Amino acid sequence: MKKLSDFGILEENVNLKKYNTYRIDTNTRYMLHPTSVKELQEFLEYAKEQNIPFFVIGNGSNVVFSDTMYDGVIVKLDALNTITYHDNEVYVTAGVMINSLALQILDHGLVGLEWASGIPGTIGGCIFGNAEAYKISTFDCLKEVTFLNEKSEIKTLPKKSISYGYRTSYFKEHPENIILSATLSLEYGIREDALEKIQSRRERRVSTQPLELPSAGSVFRNPSVDMPSWMLIDGVGLKGYRIGDAMISEKHANFIVNVGSATGKNIRDLIEYSKRKVKEKYNVDLVLEQEYKDW
Repeated sequence: MKKLSDFGILEENVNLKKYNTYRIDTNTRYMLHPTSVKELQEFLEYAKEQNIPFFVIGNGSNVVFSDTMYDGVIVKLDALNTITYHDNEVYVTAGVMINSLALQILDHGLVGLEWASGIPGTIGGCIFGNAEAYKISTFDCLKEVTFLNEKSEIKTLPKKSISYGYRTSYFKEHPENIILSATLSLEYGIREDALEKIQSRRERRVSTQPLELPSAGSVFRNPSVDMPSWMLIDGVGLKGYRIGDAMISEKHANFIVNVGSATGKNIRDLIEYSKRKVKEKYNVDLVLEQEYKDW
């Protein structure tokens, strides 16, 4: 008889505080770290047969967890962390952190991920939500994606066959497909110039974003280039507004920060309150960039 520990590294009764960047103090019955695609496929088959609830997370940098115990399996693909270089193309599996990759490629004479050096997300997560910064997105350097479809079959699609847009993708609209790996097409460049750009952007982030406090990055998508969400939230006077220990950052109004022991409910209530106030004043429906994990 198969058991969960047959499908990778299994942890029981896991506190999720370190697995989400809001640092919400919640728990899951099980966390599974498959060490191969085969293990992941076998787990998916087993979960279907046994009616076991599960979901996949990346680095937990764009999610708002529930406050109650998750009575299922959270699948984390951090053990799938291979990087392979072939000329200017980089094959990378889903669990690799994109900010680390942005630095590693420099050792191979490649550039093109400087924009991602401050994003604390996995490759899988960045493709899922088409993460972007400085008007450059994950799909801009993407060549193809390999994933498991709803039948747990391995499929590979070129970028041109995958729908994507501003902070979204086919995978976000169809989360039953699990991203396994991707090939990125990068450029050759000068290491020192790339490092200078990375440092410059880090200094900019430090001066404009509340990096000293737990958050999950931008809360809402920008309605337009000329109408950033932070401006609308600031316009309704919500900088510094708190619900429990969840607070709209005084440095950047499109960030919610955890100033102590914020719960998932605190954060969700603050998100919904912000949406309502912006709608009342500007008649604009803010679109949530982060993802609620309900269980």
